[in-house]
Amino acid sequence: MNLRRDVFQAIADPTRRAILVLLATQSLTAGAIAANFGTARPTVSKHLKILAECELLDQDRSGREIHYRLNPKKMIEIADFIEPFRQMWDERFNKLEDIMKKESRQPVHDLGPY
Repeated sequence: MNLRRDVFQAIADPTRRAILVLLATQSLTAGAIAANFGTARPTVSKHLKILAECELLDQDRSGREIHYRLNPKKMIEIADFIEPFRQMWDERFNKLEDIMKKESRQPVHDLGPY
């Protein structure tokens, strides 16, 4: 049974996010990617497999080597999904900031001894 991995679980891992950042500007082999981390190549290969299963990476075979590169279409799909939430939270934080500014301008009344 082939279960499809959740893209958000995939990018929740800091190592996988670092791999995506590394591949944002260039395609690299698993060995070249592993050289950037303090982990064994099989561990990096597992991360690459998860990212590829989520369609975050594309693979190009050149002889015996596989070059991994970022799949920008999938990244745009994720960004498009997240954008309405980002806008909502920006609006809420702006409202909270306005309330805090108004409160800080209010005079503090001496309540006397408790």
